Amino acid sequence: MEVASTISLPADARHLEPAPDEPPSMRHDLGDAIFLNLTRAAAFITLCLLAGIIVSLLVSSWPTIRTFGYHFLTSSEWDPPANHFGALVPIYGTLVTSAIALIIAVPVSFGIALFLTELSPAWLRRPLGVAIELLAAIPSIVYGMWGLLVFSPIFAQYIETPLGATIGRIPVIGDLFQGPPIGIGLLCAGFILAIMIIPFIAAVMRDVFEVTPPMLKESVYGLGGTTWEVVWRVVLPYTKAGVVGGIMLGLGRALGETMAVTFVIGNTNLLDNASLFSPGNSITSALANEFSEASPGLHTSALIELGLVLFVITFLVLAASKLLLMRLQANEGKPS
Repeated sequence: MEVASTISLPADARHLEPAPDEPPSMRHDLGDAIFLNLTRAAAFITLCLLAGIIVSLLVSSWPTIRTFGYHFLTSSEWDPPANHFGALVPIYGTLVTSAIALIIAVPVSFGIALFLTELSPAWLRRPLGVAIELLAAIPSIVYGMWGLLVFSPIFAQYIETPLGATIGRIPVIGDLFQGPPIGIGLLCAGFILAIMIIPFIAAVMRDVFEVTPPMLKESVYGLGGTTWEVVWRVVLPYTKAGVVGGIMLGLGRALGETMAVTFVIGNTNLLDNASLFSPGNSITSALANEFSEASPGLHTSALIELGLVLFVITFLVLAASKLLLMRLQANEGKPS
């Protein structure tokens, strides 16, 4: 009994074979080309949207740019009935509250991330991490109402009053902590912002700390290093890009926060003293309070220019963080 050396395919299956003139590589090249063009189009659309936002802000704010020029940035006068507008108070309030928030939030977030990745028991890491992340899901208006009704009276009695009685008596720096402790002002707004951005920064730091290769950390532990030495000499240098990115994410949230700041900052366009206890204003709170009732003309144009200023501030912050990362990368491998 002979076995056939070849097996013939059925007639209906022969047409399934790839045609000689269409190799599989051509189909793969076509798919790659489509995917490349789609991603390129998405990036181009994003750039177009960004350019459109910039152009629209410039066009809408051009009347105040032409009327006030650079004095808009240096004047603290904000008088809509007289058509006199200056952005110094909102700019000052935005920068001060964001700086206070970072000064408070970065060390706390670093401690949270360090505890969750290096010191926490295994059974506590997941529930504590989830609890911290849930803070980021709370709406900003809830933070604002809680800050106004609950936090500000406690803040005035137990934080502002002791600060005024101690640090407030120190020359120069004491000027920042003088005045009546009313619980509403720049310092309170900075604390509320810090509470809001801690979950974002802590979550990013925790995630980047966890990607550090365990072998690197175990090597330092094997040489007798402490937990702090492992974090300072291994984890932070390895994850510096992610850490800076998390801090910038929190700063971006602080700069653009609206409702929470509006409730607790005081919403006054006065810059009488340098005290952090005094009420103030921010760019976002000014927009939230006045834009719906602004009359057409210079008032609306001034508010839109405030938005343009906030856009420029955010861009400068992101550019500074990028330059910092480039400098850190350039110094890698150099003796300290």
